[in-house]
Amino acid sequence: MKVEEIAAKLNLKILSGSNGLQNEVSGGYTSDLLSDVMGHAGAGAVWITLQTHKNVMAVSSLKDLAAVILVKGFEPEPDMAAQSNEEAIPVLGTTEEAFTISGKLFNLLELK
Repeated sequence: MKVEEIAAKLNLKILSGSNGLQNEVSGGYTSDLLSDVMGHAGAGAVWITLQTHKNVMAVSSLKDLAAVILVKGFEPEPDMAAQSNEEAIPVLGTTEEAFTISGKLFNLLELK
């Protein structure tokens, strides 16, 4: 499933990195610890977090993640958004809690 499809089906707002909306999604990972994501997230995963700084994009690029979802209405800091656009890794937004959007993403990917 593509990032664009996930954004549409989960009513996610595209905050930056729209040139990566065709990235293929292979799973998801929910964590607010950069080291945890570096150690355990798989390539092609969508990372769900409340972190909004550019180090999120550095980890996303390192791990070849498909996209990042920011929860609880958080917006990316300007340098995060700029790097998202440069790396073609979309940052998507929701007002939902991490628990809720994680479950919805899991269900969506399991049904494909």
